[in-house]
Amino acid sequence: MASMDTNESGMAKGLSRYGDSQFSQYLRNAFLRSLGFTRSATDNSVVGITNTFSDYNACHRAIPDLIQAVKRGVLMAGGLPMEFPVISLHEAFSYPSSMLLRNQMAMDVEEMIKAQAMDAVVLIGGCDKTVPALLMGAISANLPSILLTTGPAITGSFQGERVGACTDCRRFWADYRADRRTKTEVEEANEQLVASAGTCSVMGTASTMACMSEAMGIMLPGGASALSVSSERLRLAEETGRRAVALIQESLKPTDLLSEASIRNAARMLQATGGSTNGVIHLAAIAGRLGLRLDLRGLNALGKDVPMIADVKPSGQFYMEDFHKAGGVSRILKQLHDRFELDCITVTGKTLKETIDNQKLGFPQNAIRDPDDPIYPSNAITAVFGNLAPEGAVIKRSSATESFLVHRGKAVVFDSLNDLSERIDSDELDVSPNDILILRHAGPIGAPGMPEAGFIPIPKKLARDGVRDMVRMSDARMSGTAFGTTVLHISPESAAGGPLSLVEDGDIIELNVPEQRIQLLVEEGELKERAVRAEKESSNSQLSGRGYIRMYVENVTQAHEGCDFRFLVPKRNK
Repeated sequence: MASMDTNESGMAKGLSRYGDSQFSQYLRNAFLRSLGFTRSATDNSVVGITNTFSDYNACHRAIPDLIQAVKRGVLMAGGLPMEFPVISLHEAFSYPSSMLLRNQMAMDVEEMIKAQAMDAVVLIGGCDKTVPALLMGAISANLPSILLTTGPAITGSFQGERVGACTDCRRFWADYRADRRTKTEVEEANEQLVASAGTCSVMGTASTMACMSEAMGIMLPGGASALSVSSERLRLAEETGRRAVALIQESLKPTDLLSEASIRNAARMLQATGGSTNGVIHLAAIAGRLGLRLDLRGLNALGKDVPMIADVKPSGQFYMEDFHKAGGVSRILKQLHDRFELDCITVTGKTLKETIDNQKLGFPQNAIRDPDDPIYPSNAITAVFGNLAPEGAVIKRSSATESFLVHRGKAVVFDSLNDLSERIDSDELDVSPNDILILRHAGPIGAPGMPEAGFIPIPKKLARDGVRDMVRMSDARMSGTAFGTTVLHISPESAAGGPLSLVEDGDIIELNVPEQRIQLLVEEGELKERAVRAEKESSNSQLSGRGYIRMYVENVTQAHEGCDFRFLVPKRNK
C-alpha cells in the first residue's frame, strides 16, 4: 500500500473528510488503482490540466491534442498529469453572451483547483472569456499555474482575397446589409472565414488576452500567437507541461509572478497591439483578484507613451499568423523595450528582459512596425470621461474614423436590445449620418451580461447610401474583431442609474477623444428633473429570475471595475 503520509502535496493533498485521514488516503488509493495508476506513479507531484474542450467550442477543437502534449511534458519531467473538465465558453454559442458566464467559469476553475489533489495547474483556454476566467480562478486559488492558449486559426481565401474571422465576417455582413454583396456571396464566404481550429485570426479579444498574458509572464514565449494547427503549438504544449513541474519545485505561484508592474505591462501590450476593448474589462478583473485596481486614467497615461506597432486587423492589415512570423509579443517587447518594465519575473523563471534577449528577431518583416513608424501614435485604446460617463468609457481610437474623434451630434436612442432590433432598419427611423446612435440597458445588469452589442449596425437606409461609420455609444461591449467609432462600457450603466438612462432623442452629445471627454449637453437642472421622473418609473425587473443569473445581477460590479462578483474580489492592497 502506498504511503499514508498526510503532507499536503501530490495525491495526499486535499483528502476527503471522513473523520479518519488515513482511511481517506486508503480509499483514494483504491480508486487510483482502479484508474490504472501504479503506486510509484501516484507518489509523484501532480499537475492538473484544465480541459475546456466542448462540441460547442469551435476555437477549442484542438484541445485534446494539446492535452496529450502537455501530459507528455509533465511525464518527461517526472510529474503525474491529471486532466479535469471545467466550463467551456464560446462567444458564438453562448446565450445571451459568454460574458454573463465568465465569472461562473472563474468560480468553477478556482473551486476545482482547490478541491482536487494537484500541486500545479496548466490552464488551457482560448476563446475570448475563457482566458480571463482561467486566470481569475487560478489567481484566487494561488497554486503554481501556467497558461496555454489554443492559438489563432489560419486564414482562408475567398474570390482571391485572404480572409479571416471575425473582422472579415463583419465586413462581409455589412456589405450584405448595404446591398454591396449578394446572399450567395456571403454564404460562400462563410465557408472560408474560419479556416481551421483556433481562435479568431485577427487581434480580437482572444488574441488580445493571449498577448497580454504573455506580457504578464504567465505564459511561455511565443505562446500568444503560434497557430493552433502548427507543430510549434504542440511543442509549446509539451514544454508547458515540463515547466509546470518546475513551477512546483520553484514554488512560483500567480501572486509571485503577477504584480502592479505586470498589470501595467499587460496594459502597454494592449495599447501596442491595438487590442480589443474587452481587454480593459478583463484586465480590471484580473487586477482585482490580486487586490489591485486598473485605473482608466492610468490606462490613458500609460498609452500616451506607447505607439501601436502591430499592423494587424481590425486596426491594421495583417493577420495573427503574420504577427507570429514577425516575432509576436517578443518583438513588441524588444522594439518597445524602453516602455515596458522588463525586470518582471515570468513562468520561465527568467525576467522578461532575459526572455527577449534570447530571441533572434533581427530578420525583415512587415507585420510589426518600428516605433517611429507606428500604425497609431499613442492611446490606441482611450478612456473618456464626462457627465455621460462619470466612471469612464472606452473607445478603440485606432479603428475609429478620424473625423469622428471630435464630434457633436444628435442622440438617436434605443432603449434596449429588443428596441434596437425592432427599429434600426426601419425606413421611418429619424436618423442622419452625423447623429449619434445610443444603446442603453445593455450593460452588466441591464442585459444582463453585457453582450457584444456595442457595434450597433448602421441603419439600413444609411448603409444603402454608402454610410460606413457613425458615432455609436452604449453601456455594452464590442467584439475585439469589430471596428468603427464606438464608445463602449459607459459606466455606471443605465440599469444602475447611470446618466446614460437620462438621454433623450434629440439631445446633443459632444465627443472629444483627444481631450478624453464625453459630454451630454443638457442643463444640470433638466437632468435632475429627468432623474426624478426615471426613479418614479423605474422597476426592479432586472432583479427577477433565479439561479446563477440572479446571483450575477445582484453581485456584479460595473465595467470600470471588471464586472467581477464583489464577494470574489479581495480587499485592495492600494
